[in-house]
Parts: sequence; C-alpha cells; structure tokens
Amino acid sequence: MSEKLEKFKEILGEVSDLGHASAVLGWDQQVNMPPGGAEGRGQQLATLGKLAQEKFTSDEMGRLLEDLQNEYPDAETDEGAMIRVAARNYDKAKRVPSSFVAEQAVISSKALEAWVEAKSKSDFSIFRPHLEKNLEMIKKYISFFPPADHPYDTLLEDYEPGMKTAEVREIFGNLRPKQVALIKAISEARQVEDDFLKETFNEKKVWSFSEKIIGKFGYDFKRGRQDKAPHPFQTTFSVNDVRITNRYEKDAPLATLFSAMHECGHALYELGVSPAYERSSLEGGTSLAVHESQSRMWENLVGRSLPFWEHFFPELQKTFPKQLDGMSANTFYKAVNKVEPSLIRVNADEATYNLHIMLRLEIEIGMVDGSIEVKDLPEIWNAKMQDYLGIVPPNDALGVLQDIHWSYGAIGYFSTYALGNIVSAQLWEKINEDIKDLDEQTRKGQFAELREWLRAKIHTHGHKYDPQDLVQKVTGSKIDSAAYVRYLTKKYSEIYGL
Repeated sequence: MSEKLEKFKEILGEVSDLGHASAVLGWDQQVNMPPGGAEGRGQQLATLGKLAQEKFTSDEMGRLLEDLQNEYPDAETDEGAMIRVAARNYDKAKRVPSSFVAEQAVISSKALEAWVEAKSKSDFSIFRPHLEKNLEMIKKYISFFPPADHPYDTLLEDYEPGMKTAEVREIFGNLRPKQVALIKAISEARQVEDDFLKETFNEKKVWSFSEKIIGKFGYDFKRGRQDKAPHPFQTTFSVNDVRITNRYEKDAPLATLFSAMHECGHALYELGVSPAYERSSLEGGTSLAVHESQSRMWENLVGRSLPFWEHFFPELQKTFPKQLDGMSANTFYKAVNKVEPSLIRVNADEATYNLHIMLRLEIEIGMVDGSIEVKDLPEIWNAKMQDYLGIVPPNDALGVLQDIHWSYGAIGYFSTYALGNIVSAQLWEKINEDIKDLDEQTRKGQFAELREWLRAKIHTHGHKYDPQDLVQKVTGSKIDSAAYVRYLTKKYSEIYGL
C-alpha cells in the first residue's frame, strides 16, 4: 500500500469513528436519555459533526484525493471504488461549512425532543417552529450546491445517489394507477376478518417472540441488540455492533413482530458488509432504496408470506392460545395481509403502503419549492389522506406528526421506502430463480440460504456500486415497478379471490 493511500485510509477511519460516535449519542438520545438532556446532547453532536466535517474536508484530504484518483483509476477495484465514493462525498462536504453542520445538529436535536412532546400531546403547534427552522436549514443546505433540475434533487442525491426527482415521479406515476386499481378490486371483494389482531397480547411475550423470529433470520445478538424507542430504527456503530429498536403499540400489538423483521433486514445488510470496508467510504449500505429493499423483503415478502406462518403460527398459537384458539395458519396469514386504508404508514398493508409514501413525497417537494408552508401542514396532510386513501386522521399524532424523519431534518428520504418495495420484488424474482425450494425452506424455518444469497449479491459490496448499477448487476434491470406489480397482483388475487 502506498504511503498516500495509507494516509487516505487513516483519515477516512477517523472520520468514520467520529460518525459512529455520533450514532451512539443519537441512539442513546432515543433509547435512554432523559428529556432534559436535549440541549447538551445537541452540542455534543454538533462538536463531533464539526470535527468530522473539518477532518474530511481538509486541504490534505483534497490533495490526497487528487493524487490517488490518478494512481487508482479503475473504479472496479476496492481502492478505486473507495477513492471514487470518497471524492464524491468530499465534493459535497466541501461545499457545506462546518459551522452549518454544527448549527444543524443543535437545531435538529431540539426539534427531535419537540417532536416527541408534540406527538405525545397530539399538538402540531409545539413542533411547528422547530420544523420551520429545520426547513430553513434544508433550503440553506440546497443553496450550497449548483442549481439542479429541481431543488429536491440535491436532497434526494444524499439518500439515493444518481436518482432525480423527475425519475421518482415517473416511477410513482406509472405505479400509482395500478395500485389504485388493485385496491379498488380488493374493496369490492369479500373482506378478510382481522378483529382478533386488535385483542390484548402480552407485551413481553410479543417482544420475546419478535426476537425469536429475527434470531432465526440470522440476526446475531452477540453483535446487536433490540431496545425500545419512540420510532423503530436501525443504527450501526461498527460491523460488529449493529443495533435495532422497536416499540409496542396497544392498538396494533403484533406490529412489533413486523417492525422487528423490518429493522432486522436493515441490520443484516450492515452486518453483511465486507469487513475490509470497515472505517472507509465503502462501509454501510449503498443507498436507502437498496437498504429498504432488504427491510421490506424480510418484513413482507418473507414475514407476511404463507410459508412463513405455516412455520411460525403453531408456536405463536401456543404462546397466545386465548387470542388464537381454533385458528389456522391460513386464516392468520390472510389477516396480517388484510388490505384496508389506514392512518399509520409503518402499519400499512403492502397494497396501500406506497400511497403513504407518494403523499409524503408531494408534501416534501412542496415544502422545498415553497408551494407548501409549514403552518398549513396538518390541513394539507389531512386533505391528501382523504384524496389518496379516503380517510382523515382524527388528530395530529395519527396524522402529520406520526413520522420522526422531519424532526432531524431528513427531507428527501421518504421516496426511498417505496423504491425499496420495488427493488425488493425485483430481487425476489431473481432469488426464486436461484433458490428453487425457497418456499419449502421457509416452511421449515430455514433462512440461511436466502440470507447468504443476499449477503453475496448485495450486502458484501457495501458502497462499492451505486444503487442503480447494483440493481442492474443483480437483476439485469434498473429500478422498475413491473415486478412489484406482478407480486402484489398475484398475492392479493389469491387472498381475495380476484
């Protein structure tokens, strides 16, 4: 290894360490920290963010990148890819002053605590001034970059490299009428009974069962853990310390099981990245759409499948004999796949979920281009819920305040959830070509071959390939909704007899 490459990796490692230290503080803020610690935690995060920014955007790093791009021009090699990704990140980071990074950390930390309070009291007015400040910072961030086709492109690029707002709109524009037509057909069919899912289920038993499931998926509790937080998430401190959080909802007690599967999907991705990429620009998943393809796959294509419940339902029935007495695995399978417009995105069924995302995308684009003001969000949210799903939230907590993302300034993020659904189906078709007895393995509770396929094809590469290139490499096609439409149509035609 050349001296310059060694120094380059050393700086990347230190920047990575600072980022992971910030992740620890962020995890603690949502899992353990008392509410009074918000301001101090914001300052701590600001300091770490500023140090990482200054170290990464130093003149020394700039000179190293310039020299190394000439020395390692082949982007297919690990070194070439590491330099290419770091150069792209450097160009973006160089445009953003470290003082801005520090200020944004303080503002978003306060906003997070305000969101928690606002949601608990179902009062958007508590969160509104903080969201307005976050939006001001977002617009300021956009101003650091050259004008794009749409200002939202700059934000989307941070989460989905290479993707444009126009592309997302086109993908969603093609998908929406097909999903709406499917939902209409389902609404006219005989409906599925699911009242038993709303009964009381012991929280500790549900939590324990969730950990049993993800343990079988291959989540390594020696390298991770599941804790409680207001909103489920996954976070990475190193390739050997990948944690998830979850929550229990009295109105949807078994949602804990599916949240665990979802976050486990994210965690398996992070745990599967090549250890050689640790503390470098290639660590972690390549994009949020690809990341969401993993979480949505384990949650839905695996966790809401009939073979899955043919394996797990007998044990769940023994755990909750009163609630599930006399029921079949097929009845339970249909119930957890019931299609019904609902208020909460994370609990939405597969047929309506993407409509929740399209709603948020429209609102975010409007906030960024100035056509939507923060003060009007509750009314706009409710109107769009009526338009998209035919229901209106009764309060802010079940409406505009339900998601945590805007509290920490993550605008540009939501479309990746729906893109992840689409990618998951593309991968699923390829997986079923390669693993002929996948359903039978699932009926036996065997997930190792599926997990290792994903690790070899997706996880191990980390950031080495851009998302569209990776999807093309594995499936033979860029991100396209056709496979997802085929998946939804087949599944729900069978469940509802369409």
